[in-house]
Amino acid sequence: MSDDWLDEIKWTEDGLVPAVAQDAADGKILMLAWMNREALQLTAKSGKAVYWSRSRKKLWHKGEESGHQQIVSEIRLDCDNDVIVLQVEQQGGIACHTGRRSCFFQRLEGNTWVAVEPVLKDPDAIYGKH
Repeated sequence: MSDDWLDEIKWTEDGLVPAVAQDAADGKILMLAWMNREALQLTAKSGKAVYWSRSRKKLWHKGEESGHQQIVSEIRLDCDNDVIVLQVEQQGGIACHTGRRSCFFQRLEGNTWVAVEPVLKDPDAIYGKH
């Protein structure tokens, strides 16, 4: 299988592309992460989301620590070829490291960010920190 499709993506100077993970069932935006060529290639091949961790400077297989993998049903590229959207089934119903369904749990109310989605599972329980 040819990987020419990767050449059509407008990668950043760092060789990355932003990737939005969206719940395939209801369209809720779960998270945004970054992918390099290898991460996107692995995602397409395996059907499980793989990202590039900018802080750790390594591939990040979503759910490798938490068990909350993302099963990818569809990969889309926007009209400018510079943003990826992954349609996913979020295992465990938790995408965020804070234990919430979505990373976008804060809403601007006046001039204050307010957490408007509940913690579904304590992060310490997810990641085994004591």
